[in-house]
Amino acid sequence: WLSSLDGKQAGWEDIFKAQGRPYERAKLVLYSGGVNTACGSATSAAGPFYCPGDKRVYLDLSFYREMAQRLGASGDFAWAYVIAHEVGHHVQGQAGTEQEVRELQRQRPDDANALSVRLELQADCYSGVWAHGVQDDLEAGDAEEALGAASAVGDDRLQRAATGSIDPDSFTHGSSEQRVRWFRRGFDSGKVADCNALESRQI
Repeated sequence: WLSSLDGKQAGWEDIFKAQGRPYERAKLVLYSGGVNTACGSATSAAGPFYCPGDKRVYLDLSFYREMAQRLGASGDFAWAYVIAHEVGHHVQGQAGTEQEVRELQRQRPDDANALSVRLELQADCYSGVWAHGVQDDLEAGDAEEALGAASAVGDDRLQRAATGSIDPDSFTHGSSEQRVRWFRRGFDSGKVADCNALESRQI
């Protein structure tokens, strides 16, 4: 699914071309332990991430094992969901959405977390759009693996596991229910227009 996802950026190229915009493909970087990026140095504790400074998606291979062993989200398509989510952040950068949200966060610091949640949920929806595009190649259980991964990385589930309690005001990525719902939204429709979490009344 890694090579399949990289190739699927052709789909994003088509979408941007239809809007009269250029699209520059993200590069995927696999690392183990630690890595230096244009956004600074990172260790495996950071998990998968996108760096807008160098337009690269960074994937520590140990996170695949952590997903299966600690988060209970196993399977190749669970991993594909994670990668597609990070490419979704690249799409946001190419579209100017990421920059717009960062500016809003500077202007409205009290809303910074809520804005971050909306940005992350849009990336989840974009990963669903990608999955919709490859659904003819899916095997039985693949979609469920992606949904399981989306649920596993919800802020509420991660907070409960780490501290035994949940603080919705500190969420930065969204709850398990939200992440599953926005992935499914993109997967069911396959339409980028359905992924406007920034203006949606229901998050």
